[in-house]
Amino acid sequence: MQDNLFVSGHTACAGCGQSMAARIVLNAAGKNTIITNATGCLEVFSTGFPQTAWAVPFIHSLFENSAAVASGVEAGLKHLGIKDRVNVIAQGGDGGTADIGLQALSGMLERGHDVLYVMYDNEAYMNTGIQRSGMTPICAETTTSPAGKRSLGKVRPKKNMAAICAAHGIPYVATASAGYPKDIERKVKKALPIKGPKFMHIFVPCPLGWRHDPSATDKIAKLAVETGLFPVLEYENGEITNVMRFKQLKPLSELLKAQGRFRHLMKESPEAKEALAFLENIVQENIARYKLIKE
Repeated sequence: MQDNLFVSGHTACAGCGQSMAARIVLNAAGKNTIITNATGCLEVFSTGFPQTAWAVPFIHSLFENSAAVASGVEAGLKHLGIKDRVNVIAQGGDGGTADIGLQALSGMLERGHDVLYVMYDNEAYMNTGIQRSGMTPICAETTTSPAGKRSLGKVRPKKNMAAICAAHGIPYVATASAGYPKDIERKVKKALPIKGPKFMHIFVPCPLGWRHDPSATDKIAKLAVETGLFPVLEYENGEITNVMRFKQLKPLSELLKAQGRFRHLMKESPEAKEALAFLENIVQENIARYKLIKE
């Protein structure tokens, strides 16, 4: 059995979904892998000098350019004639990918670099103080989208990064959740042999920012999928080829009640009811668009 390539002893919070997913990704990729990683939670808690949790070559990039650094690594390996023996994985959080790093990511995809980009989505800038990002869901409370008498949290829905990346015409795009480790492993192993740029969006609960019990990470990671709020799917060459479907979806309230960042939506008020209806409508749109319920 292969030893873990993302080892224990790092300083992630208890119940960190990102640390769980990163270990699954790296172990699936194997030891012949080079990682580039944007500034963020994952980089900070895993590489406190002079220690590291990474048993493979690891490059800490700036917040915005993990994809650009990975592009250079890939080009160098091609020049040396050894790219076919080495996996290149670029990583970033949702802020460093969907916001600050979107331009570099788009460039990497457009140029056709043979790189797998993994976005660990904890739905806010957790490392710098739980500020809202472009991936924060609508009505979620963060330090920069506070809930109160005049606000119900973030006012805009999260970006659809899978669709954005698929629109670049790349060969493979997938979404996954930390609650389904075997699915992550399968998709990493499927993506890496494919020539060209690949993108994976992994949903990773954050107990600190989402204000949930650390022991509930796995439950919440599953509920996001099982309620239809976070569809798990695959695109190949721009077309959806696989969707995780269910005979029946669970009530969205189960997911929201488990997180303190949505606590304000549980109040009896017209505004809260309207917000809940909007979130339910997102679920219904996902059901229709991705056919989430088995026929």
